[in-house]
Amino acid sequence: MSSDDGLAERLSAGDETALREAYDRHGPAVLYLAQRLLGNRADAEDVTQVTFVAAWTGRDGFDPQRGTVLGWLLGIARRKAVDRLRAAAREHRATESVRAQPPAPPVEESPERIVDRLVVADEMKRLPEEQRRTLELAFFDDLTHPQIAAATGLPLGTVKSHVRRGMANLRRRWEVDGATSGSRSAGPSRAL
Repeated sequence: MSSDDGLAERLSAGDETALREAYDRHGPAVLYLAQRLLGNRADAEDVTQVTFVAAWTGRDGFDPQRGTVLGWLLGIARRKAVDRLRAAAREHRATESVRAQPPAPPVEESPERIVDRLVVADEMKRLPEEQRRTLELAFFDDLTHPQIAAATGLPLGTVKSHVRRGMANLRRRWEVDGATSGSRSAGPSRAL
């Protein structure tokens, strides 16, 4: 029985030292193959590591009648390298697709819209901390009430109350400050 046969038996039995021995014995060959296929040392090192992890988790699939431990490891490495190349190609295609898109036209904000945003930001600063925070999470971070409750640790009913009271306070302040004329007649929710 060759030393690889004993290694294969120990590996199949779940002997972790056999995995280390397989890596010490066959790691350079796996790395060489991966580097030849990928052309990049860092990617080859990643594929080598993934190969040995896959060998360990799939050790029951090794059949010594079909080949050697080295052949089995090189087969795994080749598949992992091909997977890496395919993933890189997909990423490259996605990147090129995004680059091929025409740039978005610049958005010109009207002076009225800018003033609305400044007024809303100023009014938000005047709200109680809890109301302001829940409104920011709802409108600026686009979170739902249950998500806000989870993020803040507040009960769902409290979150809903803070949002409702915060909006009511903003609306009152908006109307009191005389911001209901012209473009601002839609109220604070328009600028949020």
